Amino acid sequence: MADIFELLMIVCFGVSWPLNIHKAWKARTAKGSSVQFYFLILIGYLFGIASKVIKLHRGISTPGYVWFFYILNSVIVAAGILVWFRNRRLDRMGEREA
Repeated sequence: MADIFELLMIVCFGVSWPLNIHKAWKARTAKGSSVQFYFLILIGYLFGIASKVIKLHRGISTPGYVWFFYILNSVIVAAGILVWFRNRRLDRMGEREA
């Protein structure tokens, strides 16, 4: 049952990240967003994956779909970091033109 609740938490975040990244992509600015926040979230997911690896070494298995969503969310947040850097570059280019 705990795995189901964990999965639901990860799925909720997993649905939120693409929406957030899409909004950031369309906004074309890094203003109002924080790369530190993205990195903290990514580190959190990596710690979650590390906990699953430790449990696995102790003989406690985790369903494959939980692994999948941890990894998927990590990749999506990493994409958000890339969008932030792209938007920061666009901000700097706009400052030069002004």
